[in-house]
Amino acid sequence: MMDLRLRRGVGMTSPRVRERMVERLRAAGIRAPAVLAAMREVPRHLFVDEALASRAYEDTALPIGFGQTISQPWVVARLAEAVLEVVARPQRVLEIGTGSGYQAAVLAAVAGQVFSVERIGALAARARQRLREAGVGNVVVRHGDGAHGWPDRAPFDAIVLTAAPEEIPPALPGQLAAAGCIVGPVGPPGGGQVLVRLRREGGGWVREALAEVSFVPFQAGRG
Repeated sequence: MMDLRLRRGVGMTSPRVRERMVERLRAAGIRAPAVLAAMREVPRHLFVDEALASRAYEDTALPIGFGQTISQPWVVARLAEAVLEVVARPQRVLEIGTGSGYQAAVLAAVAGQVFSVERIGALAARARQRLREAGVGNVVVRHGDGAHGWPDRAPFDAIVLTAAPEEIPPALPGQLAAAGCIVGPVGPPGGGQVLVRLRREGGGWVREALAEVSFVPFQAGRG
């Protein structure tokens, strides 16, 4: 699905550096082979500022400007894995919060097409550029209000949130395919957030708590 082109030095793009990251993810409980392969293949250093590139494969969040971060690799992997546990081969995925573009690139490695909404125009433009540099051709980035989703591209097999609302925005469940799922953090800013998965079952909704997490707060509107 992707043709990844690498730059910015041999050391930080070497197979050994990425393999060590993948081994840490495996030790931390990530099991899905497709997700581990995506984490190995997607060049995280292309999605951070060059000054931070030497830290790209550490399991830590890094700043990307505008008060936002690129999530730590474990979080990125767990979001993707949580989707695949419900939808083995997602064809259409909606991401709310493009940020750096890294989560979208990982999702693009395991899905047919990713539609990503980013409220901050400068981040949306930068993510498009970085996705192009990484050779990721199956992600469409839109500058808009993620609280509204992307109704004219619905339904989606999965919806992934990369920032934490206090509750799932009400417009999103209606844009989900019948067998799909919503995965993302929910909770107040500053603590008490939980990674949840929402899916339909028996005419209702099942909500699962997957892990305690810490994300930047979700913001509606456009910046």
